[in-house]
Amino acid sequence: MTQQGVRRTADQVPAPAPDDASRRAGGGLGAAGPWSGTGSSGEGVVWGLCEGSDGTPYRTVVDVADASGPAYKCSCPSRKVPCKHALGLLRLWAGEGSGEESGKEGAVPRGRPPEWARRWIAQRRGPAGRERPAKASGAACPPGGPQAARRGADRRAERITAGATELEQRLSDLLREGLAGARQAGYGLWEETAARMVDAQAPGLAARVREVAAVPSSGSGWPARLLEECALLHLLGRGWLHREELPDGLAATVRSRIGLPASPDGPPVRDHWLVLARYDTADSRLTTRRIWLYGTGTERTALLLSYGAAGRAPDLALPVGLAVEAEVSAYPGSGQGRVALGERFAPPAHTAVRPSGLSTSQAAARYGKALRDDPWLDSVPVTLDRVVPVPDGDSWQLADADADTALPLTAAARGRPGLWRLVALSGGTPVKVFGELGHRGFTPLTAWPADEGAAVPLC
Repeated sequence: MTQQGVRRTADQVPAPAPDDASRRAGGGLGAAGPWSGTGSSGEGVVWGLCEGSDGTPYRTVVDVADASGPAYKCSCPSRKVPCKHALGLLRLWAGEGSGEESGKEGAVPRGRPPEWARRWIAQRRGPAGRERPAKASGAACPPGGPQAARRGADRRAERITAGATELEQRLSDLLREGLAGARQAGYGLWEETAARMVDAQAPGLAARVREVAAVPSSGSGWPARLLEECALLHLLGRGWLHREELPDGLAATVRSRIGLPASPDGPPVRDHWLVLARYDTADSRLTTRRIWLYGTGTERTALLLSYGAAGRAPDLALPVGLAVEAEVSAYPGSGQGRVALGERFAPPAHTAVRPSGLSTSQAAARYGKALRDDPWLDSVPVTLDRVVPVPDGDSWQLADADADTALPLTAAARGRPGLWRLVALSGGTPVKVFGELGHRGFTPLTAWPADEGAAVPLC
């Protein structure tokens, strides 16, 4: 680019690509499908939000007004410059043709950059080159755009309502006929119900139905567990049917548990985020990575989720025990700790800060309090201070060194090699342990020795 406001052609856009793979990937993102919130200004700024692998859109902005060539900024974890999202955004922008002359705004309309793009442009250009307010383009949204989106959301809500109503009837039938019938019917009954929830576009309900299907074959005491899970399913269905009567936070939690997509709406929080733990879970379709963060300034615990195709690790990888200075934005919902990772201001670095800890009784109280905001919560993140791993018959527990209380370890934790690393690290002395506490017990994920020392991953 040698002049502001002059577009590159589609053939010229791939030129800055760092390699052929990036060029091909950028070409695949040159269509409007994965993009939202795109725009361009008369000051040579192009921006947009591109769908990410974990459902969180990546913020991408390009400064095309520099005579030496475009400059790029993207919130994705790629180290390539430009990344595929920047290349795709450029291709999408160039592919619009001469929108200024034709008056057609297309996929990249003219407008004022959002705050996150303006901030980066201001930092890059300095005081003399700060973005000036763009003139109103006067372009309206595509005919029927917002209205069509609302109609689509209303239709989906109607399907979910029909599915929740049907689920309520099936749960009533189960209780009327007796829980013993669930074991005799086998998995097929539940799979049929789950398929109906998928048809109703309620994937969260479908997932919980499939979890219920495994309860009758889970061993001794299964009727009580089945009744508990059915009660939670009933509560979620009733929550959806009466969502308009719920407080905003709880209503957002119900929508999230039902499976409706959501975007982070909390204000960006900048902090030095200590990476507490990281682990992957996988099924036949998806690999899910959970990364727990602790704000060393805000003392807030937050969860990052990242996804990859089956058999492939997700892209986002932050080392346990290091801290990264970054912004995060919270997702809606009461008691929800999930955040989206925004701009990173420095690479991960070592820190001497450790998370503040709780006693075992305080941790149990925290889980109970969290259930009031989200009754479907399986676990909460907690850091236990001064606990000792001790055997308890055939299982293990974390005993409070300063009180006569303890928390049992989950069956999953007892089967991991990390348990023995924790026992070796402790050697019978108190340690600090971070993990997830739920109704099945505590799952340790990371530990620190009593004296100064690095974090020890346990998963």
